[in-house]
Amino acid sequence: MVAEIDPFHAIAISREAHALEAAGRSILHMEFGQPSTGAPAEAIAVAHQVLDTDPMGYWESPALKERIARHYGERHGVAVDPEQIILTCGASPGLVLALTCLFRPGARVATARPGYVAYRNNLKALYLEPVEVPCGPAERYQISADALAALDPAPDGLVLASPANPTGTIIPAEELERIAAVCAERGIRIISDEIYHGLSFGEPAHSMLEYAPDAIIVNSFSKYYSMAGWRLGWIVVPADLIGVARARMGNLFLTPPVLAQRAGLTAFDCTDELERHVEGYRRNRQLLLDALPALGLAQIAPPDGAFYIYADISHLTNDSLSFCQKLLRETGVATAPGIDFDPVDGHRFIRFSFAVSTDRVEDAITRMVPWFQAQGGR
Repeated sequence: MVAEIDPFHAIAISREAHALEAAGRSILHMEFGQPSTGAPAEAIAVAHQVLDTDPMGYWESPALKERIARHYGERHGVAVDPEQIILTCGASPGLVLALTCLFRPGARVATARPGYVAYRNNLKALYLEPVEVPCGPAERYQISADALAALDPAPDGLVLASPANPTGTIIPAEELERIAAVCAERGIRIISDEIYHGLSFGEPAHSMLEYAPDAIIVNSFSKYYSMAGWRLGWIVVPADLIGVARARMGNLFLTPPVLAQRAGLTAFDCTDELERHVEGYRRNRQLLLDALPALGLAQIAPPDGAFYIYADISHLTNDSLSFCQKLLRETGVATAPGIDFDPVDGHRFIRFSFAVSTDRVEDAITRMVPWFQAQGGR
């Protein structure tokens, strides 16, 4: 029997948004966590050179693996052998690799609810059982060590993210350490999605490798490095899973694009340009936070990082998908319905991405304030 998975509703919203745009409408795309900035200028220059000189083929960059491994020592004080780095075609294949390296069909894997839609649906597609742990305002919408300790029976695995999608919340270092201890005690294997690392507006996020050396780390060039369309990511695997992971990567996906690998190596050290992007997100975040009272949105997750605001709209609707469709058609602002991230309570939430340019955030606020007020927002 083929596994049944739920649709990604934000993709349908985006499809309609692009159709409206093609018909001449002015559309503001806040439905995806997709930087509006391009790859760093130096990385693009390298890519032009590669296109002119390199026939390319199936290849894995030793220099890029070495640079990524060095990053964990510089940023997190963790020694990583470059052979532990498996380059992937983005974080999505990285998640598939991580899940298939650790779990057999039927394994139970815990995730936070709300959480990224692909966690639940990848687990289902791979015939694994999602164990969704409800996380509300009291837990800052994040899974906790106490919640994991209370699960009976213990799950086989845990997928966590910090900063998280859709909320942007970050798990503090001391709580990550407690989670790692609970998982070690109960035999729970950890996959840590760290795709939003680098995008923090207070204290930087910590890697789970600092507390659980046997965790698998998933990361990508899509968010901080502003290279979503280049389809380049990586996973960090413990030494005993290197062969297992390489076999899966080679058979399922071969190698990431050579062009992306060449550009990615340069992008890794374009820090000044990338940090300017973060400052732009910081401005956008503050603009939206300042606009929330006029939108009538009083209950949100604290956006510590990433580029999202996840807001409670239960005073306006009990159908977040229809609400997002109406918002798009009447204002031209595309957003993501909460049901993507939470099949139980997501009907009363909406997610805004502020990864767009600041002028577009300002335009969106101008359009949304009167519209939300007309819906009954204060």
